[in-house]
Amino acid sequence: MKKIFACLSLTLALSLFAAPAFAKGCIKGAAVGGAVGHAGHHTYLGAAAGCVIGRHRAKVQERQKANH
Repeated sequence: MKKIFACLSLTLALSLFAAPAFAKGCIKGAAVGGAVGHAGHHTYLGAAAGCVIGRHRAKVQERQKANH
């Protein structure tokens, strides 16, 4: 129980000092990647990869809108 409380406390403390993220596409990609990764028991890896891919796709869409 102490271990769980310590982890939650640390997570809360770190989240208070985190810089704001510009997560356009990241949250949606992380959700999809986490769900897919969960099937193969790699939830966190899937979420991280999904975030990177989602952010990349959002940047590509922004560039396409700017060019047209």
